[in-house]
Amino acid sequence: MLLDSASLYFRAFYGVPDSMRSPAGEPVNAVRGLLDMIARLVTDHRPDRLVACWDEDWRPEFRVAAIPSYKAHRAVGGAEAAAAALAGGPPAVEEVPDALAPQVPVIAEVLAALGIARAGAAGFEADDVIGTLTAREVARPPGERRPVLVVTGDRDLFQLVDDDVPVRVLYPVRGIKDPDVVDVARLREKYAVASGPAYADMAVLRGDPSDGLPGVAGIGEKTAATLLERYGTLDAVRAAALDPGDRGLTVTQRRRLLEASDYLDVAPAVVHVAADAPVVLADGTDPAAPDAFAVPREPADPEALVDLTERWGLDSSVRRVLSALAAR
Repeated sequence: MLLDSASLYFRAFYGVPDSMRSPAGEPVNAVRGLLDMIARLVTDHRPDRLVACWDEDWRPEFRVAAIPSYKAHRAVGGAEAAAAALAGGPPAVEEVPDALAPQVPVIAEVLAALGIARAGAAGFEADDVIGTLTAREVARPPGERRPVLVVTGDRDLFQLVDDDVPVRVLYPVRGIKDPDVVDVARLREKYAVASGPAYADMAVLRGDPSDGLPGVAGIGEKTAATLLERYGTLDAVRAAALDPGDRGLTVTQRRRLLEASDYLDVAPAVVHVAADAPVVLADGTDPAAPDAFAVPREPADPEALVDLTERWGLDSSVRRVLSALAAR
């Protein structure tokens, strides 16, 4: 089970009342919400490996170099600050609510005390950590592969769906208790695409304003899916646009695809998650070790966990996580 940590703690922050406070009065709604999510996920799905995947760089240089607008609107100071960073100024900083920012280090400390693996990769997003760990599982011989569950509120990770392994995404549109389970059948039903890679191709064509990806003008989700059903892949769609004898594109679609050539040259490298990010564990454990991601049955640091629980008023949430881990 691979957790898209930032996606989940942002969801917890906005979904749990900010009346959840520490004994000293600080907000802990994101901390408690995330712990309650983990307790529910472990109870319902009983993973034998669990990884909290972390953003070491929310706006990686290689993506910004390809498409400067990538996540620019999420930077403190907006697009102007992001453009200044691209021009050699200080790195753009992600805009995080004031009440959430101090909770993120607390989450990291509690995960460490519990013994739940936390993984990141310098210069990469959590999506890339998830993509890399998934790719390692996919690369195993068929008889040795273990199912992968990705838990995220980010549709970009639908590109990893693979029924053969299987790799499925738990998408908590209605909450962790009743998530959408996204497999190939769900991709066909909801988005009219035939696979995870086809979803990524659709995302390139469609674009995503929330990530600053312009897409191809006039080609939305439905049109993109129709073109991919007709031609199979983004490369085949682009080849058809260059073929004057092709009759599968309208004149307008052909023109718009050709006008978007510069974008389409670089967008796949931005949209596709990395499969070879240099993943490391926060506690220094070798990610290749057999038990590196094992779900703990008891806390790694009981004393630290007690101190954190008392300091931040996390008693009920920590108890739920410990019960779920012990019963797995």
